[in-house]
Amino acid sequence: MTEGDCATVVIVPGLRDHVSDHWQTHLAQQLPRTRTVPPLEQDRLSRRAQVAALQQALTGLSGRVLLAAHSAGVLTTVHWARQHGGLGIDGALLVAPPDFDTALPDGYPSPHELREHGWSPVPRLRLPFPSIVAAGTNDPLARFARVAELAHDWDSRLVGLGPAGHVNPAAGYGPWPRAVELLRELGLEHESSTSA
Repeated sequence: MTEGDCATVVIVPGLRDHVSDHWQTHLAQQLPRTRTVPPLEQDRLSRRAQVAALQQALTGLSGRVLLAAHSAGVLTTVHWARQHGGLGIDGALLVAPPDFDTALPDGYPSPHELREHGWSPVPRLRLPFPSIVAAGTNDPLARFARVAELAHDWDSRLVGLGPAGHVNPAAGYGPWPRAVELLRELGLEHESSTSA
């Protein structure tokens, strides 16, 4: 298999800054063809700006494209799909979507702030590409039952990860080989950049 056979994986982070030990960072280093939506330097909480950044990251890509989104990046992805129609996307891995309609823990924006910045209501329509929602059963940013509702509405396959928290470094996700397995289910074929 050549590199040309591989899908490009576009990594859609949440609202955080770059985190070197995040599973998305490891995924970008592991796969031969990736592009990461860069963190915004201004208007970080703006849903419109986040969607525009994803659209910019997708510009000029050819061949098969998969999305690997985490946290608010999942909501960026579903807002982008509603706005742009999902054209050219072969599948999406949607990890740990937060519930922006209920109060989040201290230190996170309030539901009012999120509404003011365009995040609510979260689109609940069927996504126009195959998708997998993967989430922990004890995520502090969303009850699993709420995630299951979103997955159902998006027509996504739901994968429960057990007590995986928010699937971030604070919960022990660093390197996360399961991400590659789930992307393979969506059509990723690759050789690791470290393989002989």
